[in-house]
Amino acid sequence: MEASDNQLKVGLFGIGLDTYWPQFPGLRDTLIGFTAQVARQLESCGVRVINLGLIDTPEKSFTAGHEFRKADVDLIFLYVTTYALSSTVLPAVRRAKVPVIILNLSPAPAIDYEHFNHLGDRTKMTGEWLAYCQACPVPEIANVFNRCRIPFFQVTGMLKNDPVAWDEIREWIEAARVAHVMEHNRLGVMGNYYGGMLDIYSDLTQQCAYFGGHIEILEVEELAALRRDVGDVDVSRRVGEFKTSFDVQADCSAEELQRAARTSVALDRLVEMHRLGSLAYYHMGVGSPENEDAISSIILGTSLLTSRGIPVAGEYEIKNAQAMKIMDSFGAGGSFTEYYAVDYKDDVVLMGHDGPGHIAIAEGKTKVRPLAVYHGKVGRGLSVEMSVKHGPVTLLSVVQTVDGKLKLLLAKGESVPGPILEIGNTNSRYRFSVGARKFLNEWNVHGPAHHCAVGVGHISSKLKKLGALLGMECVQVC
Repeated sequence: MEASDNQLKVGLFGIGLDTYWPQFPGLRDTLIGFTAQVARQLESCGVRVINLGLIDTPEKSFTAGHEFRKADVDLIFLYVTTYALSSTVLPAVRRAKVPVIILNLSPAPAIDYEHFNHLGDRTKMTGEWLAYCQACPVPEIANVFNRCRIPFFQVTGMLKNDPVAWDEIREWIEAARVAHVMEHNRLGVMGNYYGGMLDIYSDLTQQCAYFGGHIEILEVEELAALRRDVGDVDVSRRVGEFKTSFDVQADCSAEELQRAARTSVALDRLVEMHRLGSLAYYHMGVGSPENEDAISSIILGTSLLTSRGIPVAGEYEIKNAQAMKIMDSFGAGGSFTEYYAVDYKDDVVLMGHDGPGHIAIAEGKTKVRPLAVYHGKVGRGLSVEMSVKHGPVTLLSVVQTVDGKLKLLLAKGESVPGPILEIGNTNSRYRFSVGARKFLNEWNVHGPAHHCAVGVGHISSKLKKLGALLGMECVQVC
């Protein structure tokens, strides 16, 4: 549950040179029309467009910068309609202080040379050429942005009938939307780190510096207290939901289902109270039966939360809660996972985890099994067993580096059918284009934590754009 459900707002302005308008009648109106076409295309992507039209003087550029600031845009599209002075660009972008995408989009695949050269009027011919002159000022703008340390990105192509360019523009919008989600996300952290897992310890301030958002520190006692107030009717209703959402195995006792249901309802209330969009948790506990009861019955409830866009990471793995939220915000899911084993015979890596699973991206219905012991953790209870849907997948890890930075590490693979370990955990078989051996070596060399998030589809190009918008290094190993 994001604290902000606002529609993504993008700024748009076209650029031109006011000296041209009296020289070439009709050129300005043509370029304004091109800019309006871009606005309509952007609006079709489901964003609110703040279109400031054609900016052709430094004075208008200053005004545009203030307007974009007032409108609180998340991203600016700078449409190059013709040659324009860089002084008409810089003030707007400097003042707005948001990422900028330069759109170098020609109105057609090519000038109609025969028609053009038979116009018979060189002034008219020059005006016609200037309507196709989008590429001309881009090096000038790039030079100025670089010297002013303003990051920028480019899309080059055609205004119409160019799926390559417009797919790229849509990916920038999707990446900006995910950045917006992360900026407003409220991440809950409940309990404490798993003692000794040095790789998962995180700098919470660093997380806020890169992603924004808010981190809410929660106590397990609060969840335990909320469980006390859950009535039998709500428990019964949630057990029914379990039986609809999961494939509950016959050896799951009614008592364990009710215990898990009570915790699930309490979790929903905790999420609502604190307006959480994601959660990381772990608790070993000493001498508090209520706390142990809550934590040992949490898996079904956290799996339901994860499936509806509130990803939950176990073992207090904050970095991976962020990775899961990113993947889910792209619509790819994002399930908690780690290496399980390597099958060198079939050249696949088995990966999964105990605790929550993203049941919305499961291959078939997720099984619920009783476990007499949670390996390495407190208690016993119900757990989920699922594989990620067969087909393309992307792995994402948020990596904390030695120099105090965060970076994104990603890989493309395939979830493939075959035998898995039926131990009541999530686990899948993944094949990588570089082979299991090389994948393991290449992934490990970047020093990620032993957890990562896996989602459906190949979305590496979108993740790279998100990294660019957030100023994060992004490395793809395959």
